[in-house]
Amino acid sequence: MNGLQQYTQVLGLRKAKHLLRRTSFDYTIETLNEFAELTPEQAFSKLTESQNTEWTEPYDPLPNGSPDGNWTSSSENPNTFNGQGRKRRIVTSWWWYNTINKCSLKAKLTFFLHTSFTVSKDEGAGSSTHFFDHLRLVESFAFGNVKTLAKKITFDNSMLNYLDNTQNNANNPNENYAREFLELFTILKGPQNGSGDYTNYTEHDIQQTAKVFSGIKTQADRSIIDSDTNLPKGRVAINQHDQNDKIFSEAFNEHTILGKNTEEGIVGELDEYVEMVFSMDATAISYCRKLYRFFVKSEWNEDVENNIIIPLAVQLKNDNYEILPTLKTLLTSNHFYDLDDSNGTDEILGSIIKSPLQLISETISFFKLDIPHPLNNDGYFYTFFNFIHNSYLAAAGMNLWGPDSVAGYPAHYQEPDFDRHWFSSNTVLSRYKMIDSLITGRNKVGNNGRIRAELNLPDFIKTNISNPSNATELITELSDYLYIESINNERKDYFAENLLEGFPDYYWTNAWLQYEGTGDDTIVKSRLNALITRMINAPEFQLM
Repeated sequence: MNGLQQYTQVLGLRKAKHLLRRTSFDYTIETLNEFAELTPEQAFSKLTESQNTEWTEPYDPLPNGSPDGNWTSSSENPNTFNGQGRKRRIVTSWWWYNTINKCSLKAKLTFFLHTSFTVSKDEGAGSSTHFFDHLRLVESFAFGNVKTLAKKITFDNSMLNYLDNTQNNANNPNENYAREFLELFTILKGPQNGSGDYTNYTEHDIQQTAKVFSGIKTQADRSIIDSDTNLPKGRVAINQHDQNDKIFSEAFNEHTILGKNTEEGIVGELDEYVEMVFSMDATAISYCRKLYRFFVKSEWNEDVENNIIIPLAVQLKNDNYEILPTLKTLLTSNHFYDLDDSNGTDEILGSIIKSPLQLISETISFFKLDIPHPLNNDGYFYTFFNFIHNSYLAAAGMNLWGPDSVAGYPAHYQEPDFDRHWFSSNTVLSRYKMIDSLITGRNKVGNNGRIRAELNLPDFIKTNISNPSNATELITELSDYLYIESINNERKDYFAENLLEGFPDYYWTNAWLQYEGTGDDTIVKSRLNALITRMINAPEFQLM
């Protein structure tokens, strides 16, 4: 069977779970049931629909009044505002809150592009406002053209700060951004053919790239606006640009970019350079490998390389690096649903360990945790997000939008463990304490302080489960939504022990009926807390 042939039947619940987890941070029963009735193509269309943003602008409640509160839209110099670390965290909370309040592929693709053009918000990426602009730039290209993004991000103030290109001058070259642009962001290294020769490019090409990028500087006050994106961008310092010709190696067919001495000409050099890099087959292949690792599986064999990734790369290049058509081919394919061989349960579904971000976002959205609203109850909201960002994610090994390395998060690039990095002796405790924190409303990862949000499991079960008074049916229905595959009777009995506490089934039935009759949830809350803790911490829920 052709692995990239489109799967045209209705998804059903099992495949809907797979698609939704891989493409969104928002995971709800309502969406699962809706997607179960759709074909992959119909579901992809839903995932790429335009949606309004619930929280339109970050807000800092600590400075009492303008312009500090809505500082990202202020015309004042970004560097004049105090509390930059706090403000970067608020920008991150703004992005996260919007991702879990709409089921869209855009959030996942935005994060994918973050892993492809990495900026670490707390490691020299400029002010919080520059980080806000960077995040919006990446998000604006989530459904767009990755080649154009490669051009635009070279003028991004955060990127210019983060990888030091603002210090790259004709008479004092800085090759940091040039090196990472080739090695990590675009074409990537091939096999090393000798000193300084990485097949896809050479050290000489890095030097020439730095010359192309020379003189592109930050504009700290955000006064220069890109006419295409309507976002602030950097500037060109003509007298600090290397105006000589740039001659590349055989890896790029000895292409020559003529040096220019005007702003228009220097921008033209950048355009010509990016077109040169993206004309290479290896660049398209590198992006498709990244897409595959992010959306499908961390490792693959030669058959997948030749019959899935290479054809996708051909499509991506033929589509001039528009992301969505290629991703649609992948996410609607037989291969994505593990239907291109005789065993449909052995490879892809359940092959990825959830990131800490996926784990908590999925739990919160599924169980409908009542999070304080960032505009109506900002103090409580930031207390809750600080638990997520400073305690849970930090202990789980994921500084959100702030990886330790320009290479990104180890789960996306570091062999041989890849996504297994998320589940180690250093991080596993925080994953297990996550659900305990949401159930108790206290930070069990850290100081046991209140986190200002608490799951109401009796209410959730009453509203969303068809026959909650029957212990077996309750566990079966929950597990069918929560887990990749249906569980066997032995596993159901295991979970029932936590619900029944050693008593017969009618113990739970009576407790539930008492709750419905009196409103007293003391017993059912205690038993549901124990059940959900065990179900969320089970191996089945750690995978997607």
